Amino acid sequence: MNPVLDVVIAVLVAALLIIGALFSLLAAIGIVRFPDLYTRMHAASKAGTIGSGLLLLAAGVHSLDPAILIRALAGFFFFVLTAPISAHLLAKAAHQAGYKLTKLSVVDQLPQKEEPRRR
Repeated sequence: MNPVLDVVIAVLVAALLIIGALFSLLAAIGIVRFPDLYTRMHAASKAGTIGSGLLLLAAGVHSLDPAILIRALAGFFFFVLTAPISAHLLAKAAHQAGYKLTKLSVVDQLPQKEEPRRR
């Protein structure tokens, strides 16, 4: 293979690995540092999704096999499409179960269900 192409692929894989690892690190720091369930879930779903997706993409590019690269791209798009939706549904279920927001949160835009009045 062309030595210049080898260097370009190596640099691309290294950049994807570094950026993916940084996003994963930010997600881990967010899970530890954020004050409540909802903000922690936000960090895990957004930064964790991009971090793991970029790491998967780096593995696909490094393999130099088109079939593996296509599978890595499919996995990346699967992460991007499903993780935020599942985090949203989990946060909604937690809110309905009664988990409170932290005092640092300014607005709660999802009203609680009203209990039926008894006569």
